[in-house]
Amino acid sequence: MTEPMPGPDFVQLLDPQGNRVEHPDFSYSGTDADLAADLRDMILARRIDTEATALQRKGELGLWAPLLGQEASQIGSARAVRDPDLIVPSYREHGVAWCAGIDPVDLLTTFRGTGMTDWPSRPENFHFYSFVIGTQTLHAVGMAMAQQRDGVVGNSEPEANGATIVYFGDGATSQGDVNEAFIFAASFAAPVVFFCQNNQYAISEPMVLQSKIPLYRRAAGFGFPGIRVDGNDVIAVRAVTQWAMERARRGEGPVLIEAYTYRMGAHTTSDDPTKYRASTEEDSWRAKDPIERLKSYLLRVGAIDTAWLDALASESDALAERLRAGCLALPVPTFESFFGQVYVDTPELLLRQRDEQLAYEASFEGAR
Repeated sequence: MTEPMPGPDFVQLLDPQGNRVEHPDFSYSGTDADLAADLRDMILARRIDTEATALQRKGELGLWAPLLGQEASQIGSARAVRDPDLIVPSYREHGVAWCAGIDPVDLLTTFRGTGMTDWPSRPENFHFYSFVIGTQTLHAVGMAMAQQRDGVVGNSEPEANGATIVYFGDGATSQGDVNEAFIFAASFAAPVVFFCQNNQYAISEPMVLQSKIPLYRRAAGFGFPGIRVDGNDVIAVRAVTQWAMERARRGEGPVLIEAYTYRMGAHTTSDDPTKYRASTEEDSWRAKDPIERLKSYLLRVGAIDTAWLDALASESDALAERLRAGCLALPVPTFESFFGQVYVDTPELLLRQRDEQLAYEASFEGAR
């Protein structure tokens, strides 16, 4: 895999060693205190991810889609969103959900099988998680076009304008839905930012087999800008996403952002990445860890210290404890309950299958 070099076509404002670098077109206007807040979000998002993965391994969740390694892409982009923007996630955007104020215990209900995506803490501007690859991009374009027709795009008062951001992975770019979304967005100048987290693998399919050109360059073929950003650099991600969202809010149409990052964990907890990638590759990306990068910078400039980190560690432990307790307090999923979460009116054939299985299970009661 050939990694992009810093330059005009690859936006980086913080290098892997934690040094601030300049870019000819993008800069960060926030403060070091803002970056410390981003670091807190990234660390807590990783802790949510770690605890959820452990809960799945203990049998308390049926599945989990880890975000490990993608914290900068998610936190940096999410913090560029404001009201009345709309957020359309896929199934891995736990850090984005955290920034939107969603209780992580609510997220667990979907993966435990005790709920769908009807989370009580979900704000109105945060769309449901999408588990069908790529379909959410079409939904997002439709939502962005609705924003146009509702008159919240291109107004003289910038604070009143909104846009839509939609998240998907590199694997989704091989789906027809994503390409159809690009066509509609370009045709109608929809105020949508396509945020692709290129984590290098579509499950086990490496990026080099999915596309012979960098993903951001595909946007040119549809007639709108594409830009590649260091997805492990939260400063650069935030700056690029702010630019793209502001452009969309002004009514200047869509943008494709390719956040070049790495999935340091498994695709989901049912996946074994050791089957398709080398440990040396993982080690090289671990050296570019987004959290350690930002932490190094903030420690060097004195924006945080060991006391700050200790306090955050205590906050992280408390969050983990709440997650574990919250998960165990959720109902235990039952076989029959699954049939009530798919159809409004369950077909008779499925009801018969349910009843046959329940009768079969009941036949073993008292056998001991």
